[in-house]
Amino acid sequence: MLIKKPADIKPSEITPETVYRNRREFMTEGGKLLLGAGLASAIPSLAFAQNGDKLKARAPANLTRTPPSAWMKDKFADIKAAPDMEPYFTSEALTPYTDATRYNNFYEFGMDKGDPSANSSEFKTDPWSVEITGEVGKPGTYTLEDILKPHALEERIYRHRCVEAWSMVIPWIGFPLADLLKRFEPTAKAKYVEFETIVQPDTMPGIRSRFAIVRWPYREGLRMDEAMNPLAFMAVGIYGDYMPPQNGAPMRLIVPWKYGFKGIKSIVKINFRETQPHTTWNDLQANEYGFFANVNPNVHHPRWRQDMERRLPQTLFSRQYIETKLFNGYAEQVASLYKDMDLARYY
Repeated sequence: MLIKKPADIKPSEITPETVYRNRREFMTEGGKLLLGAGLASAIPSLAFAQNGDKLKARAPANLTRTPPSAWMKDKFADIKAAPDMEPYFTSEALTPYTDATRYNNFYEFGMDKGDPSANSSEFKTDPWSVEITGEVGKPGTYTLEDILKPHALEERIYRHRCVEAWSMVIPWIGFPLADLLKRFEPTAKAKYVEFETIVQPDTMPGIRSRFAIVRWPYREGLRMDEAMNPLAFMAVGIYGDYMPPQNGAPMRLIVPWKYGFKGIKSIVKINFRETQPHTTWNDLQANEYGFFANVNPNVHHPRWRQDMERRLPQTLFSRQYIETKLFNGYAEQVASLYKDMDLARYY
């Protein structure tokens, strides 16, 4: 269902009629009244309609974001809610907004999980541009508005699995990656697509740190058939609102069947290549981080077993461990991409 709203109303403040009716039916048939985040966890498609503001209202004051421009506000006034079916939706409970925005890996802002939210308040996303290079018919430098203008935004609720054996469930706002890449007319030589993160030393203290282990810029890549898979997603928001800097503002990659480090943040360059690109973690430690990085419970990281995961949030007295599924539960959609490949060798 397409949700259309006046420009002065946030997307998270309106419940679509069909969701409202389904909710009433759910409460009647189940005989239970579920409120607030509990209802959103039971019916995750309500994340767009309800969870956004309620979860943000509980976020700590130090979670600050660069105000979006007027045209971005217009984009967020018309968003398609997630369908109530796999693979663009999961019935698993959503990770609270505060956990999804305070527990992050974004080494440009620091090495600890809390550093990105604590150190990103000065991060600049306006103006923003993306350079398109390589084997394409339409190379050039495009403003963020140029990039987003043709694309209708939609919500997708995906599982997010980190190679460190923790996981979340997050409602992303964005559009299919394939729709973006096709616009630049890749040539027959384009077998891979490479992405780069911005290097902004004045606002990214991790880049200035003498203890940094990464050679900037951060780089990631996909095989072209992976990038064109319908699950691959370019995200510009979470929980019905704009993307916080610690989560990859203004735009980041989401590939839910792969470990989280493949989801490169704050993208400023997309390069179409004939050969496999170098990627940051694979270059740093190839025996620990493969180029493909598919979630695989049968292939363990040297420091973390991959057959189980910790589902966040958790406390000292409340920890949830669940079994990890091959391709993070998206095998039906992506397993054919790796037919006849030795997944233990091409990890």
